[in-house]
Amino acid sequence: MTVPTAKAPGLQDVIARFGGEADLRKKPPVHLWNPPFCGEIDMRIARNGDWYYMGTPIGRPAMVRLFSSILRREPDDSYVLVTPVEKCRIRVDDAPFTAVELSVAGEGDDRLVAFRTNVGDVVPLDAEHPLRVAVNPATDEPSPYILVRDRLEALIGRAVYYELVSMAEETELEGRLVFAVRSAGQWFPLGDAA
Repeated sequence: MTVPTAKAPGLQDVIARFGGEADLRKKPPVHLWNPPFCGEIDMRIARNGDWYYMGTPIGRPAMVRLFSSILRREPDDSYVLVTPVEKCRIRVDDAPFTAVELSVAGEGDDRLVAFRTNVGDVVPLDAEHPLRVAVNPATDEPSPYILVRDRLEALIGRAVYYELVSMAEETELEGRLVFAVRSAGQWFPLGDAA
């Protein structure tokens, strides 16, 4: 792994490319809270990142951002909204977030790729936020994800994924020829070159 140089772009450079807007506020420490389970509520996050309550879309972005800040993935892979005094299970069709925009700063080993999610989080593609591509065995269709935080992933939208693929290079990783994207001094595979 290459150590970024002093001129290497940082997350602030990438945020500036997003128009200077990002939700960098510290999230509540939901991993520390262990309140009693209160049951399931009729809330669902659709595959496209839309949030619904009792079948009706939640139209206020500030409300969705608030709920997203108290979302946690449990050890059994269920999702809950958690506060210091209660937790309620909700349904998530795929991933709780979607990556809706991509930005790149720098070149070569100094390149930093970052994603903006539908709830305003900016996530760098790096060792702490790796890329994962699941392939549907029946259709061979890829579903790419980036780790946002605490086992919560964002499904990378199709247009954003195509943009990412356009930056891919053919390289050998662990004895396999793959298409991969370089970010934060590392390679992140998108799929086999064959």
